[in-house]
Amino acid sequence: MEKRIGIMYSTVDGQTLKICKQIERHIKNEGFKTELFDINEFRNPISKYSNFIIGASIRYGKHNKKVTEFIEAHKNELENTNSAFFSVNLVARKPEKSHFNTNPYVIKFFNSIDWQPNIIDVFAGRLDYRSYSFIDRFLIKMIMKMTHGPTKTDKPIEFTDWNRVEAFSKKILTTKTALENV
Repeated sequence: MEKRIGIMYSTVDGQTLKICKQIERHIKNEGFKTELFDINEFRNPISKYSNFIIGASIRYGKHNKKVTEFIEAHKNELENTNSAFFSVNLVARKPEKSHFNTNPYVIKFFNSIDWQPNIIDVFAGRLDYRSYSFIDRFLIKMIMKMTHGPTKTDKPIEFTDWNRVEAFSKKILTTKTALENV
């Protein structure tokens, strides 16, 4: 069977999609076929893929509820394929919160669902105050102030560690079973 990898994402500001596109490039460079989907557009059976990746961003401490709904609806299929999950959030900019087992949002998410993918990781996102609505800008600045993050920037700040994204991509192609940290 040809190795085909499905990549599905849920994003608020576009950073999760950017990360998914980078993962897709890494995987294609290794000679594998990929299909990239927004969570709202996915219609295929997961069994079509030898590997399935879900990327989801955080906004105000939560993943999009459609991510949980998708996982609950497709749990059996996900468990029968090599699956991976990554979260994108600004808390992961801190080294002590940049792994799936130390990131409070990822821990909370997996404590709330009954699914365990083969690979879990978390990547820091992008901070761009200029692109946010007034309310989002205000709330995110408040959160950043409380977490000792930047509250004034002239330019967007990309916290994503692209080397970790590449390592995650490679692990997807080599992991068969067992939860592993990238």
